[in-house]
Amino acid sequence: MNSLDKEYGPFNWEPRYNPADELVFTILSQHTSDINSERAFKILMENFDSLNDIADAEISQIEKCIKSAGLYRIKAKRIKDVLMWVRAEVGSFDLSFLSEMPLEDAKNWLKRIDGIGPKTAAIILCFSLGMPAMPVDTHIYRVSKRLGYIGPKVSADKAHDILEPMVPPEDVFRFHLYLINHGRKVCKALRPLCHQCTISWGCPSRR
Repeated sequence: MNSLDKEYGPFNWEPRYNPADELVFTILSQHTSDINSERAFKILMENFDSLNDIADAEISQIEKCIKSAGLYRIKAKRIKDVLMWVRAEVGSFDLSFLSEMPLEDAKNWLKRIDGIGPKTAAIILCFSLGMPAMPVDTHIYRVSKRLGYIGPKVSADKAHDILEPMVPPEDVFRFHLYLINHGRKVCKALRPLCHQCTISWGCPSRR
């Protein structure tokens, strides 16, 4: 952790969006770049006054706003369905109550929403509410397997349950971002730069 902190840190947590906005943003970010998802989210929020308006909009109206995110027809329907479910369940889009729940209960509440899995639930709780949930994206999954933190046959969904308790709660946010940066810059999928790796001394996969 110290080596990664020196290499990529420091990262200090602050909320990115409120939980409901984060939910919409995370749907947009699936299978696309950060630049495209951020552009789509910005256009969407500029074209509607509130999440209520998005929930009530025609799917075609949402599609027009989020084309830059890719898979926009699928994502538009998912966004509308998710917002309608949340509004029916909560009566509003204020999801701050999740921060008062035990972590597992908060994750399970979010996973009741159709299409919301462990990664999306963890992103919302971690990035919006500062809870010690560990989102496992493709970079974290790859780096964790190479470092031997998880076994070679462990699924991405199961990796959340294994990695999360390995890290002190106060370090989960930083650890998540460190591994993402390490996976993007050094521990790449096809050609890992092991000679540049600050933690190669402890890596069983080092070439």
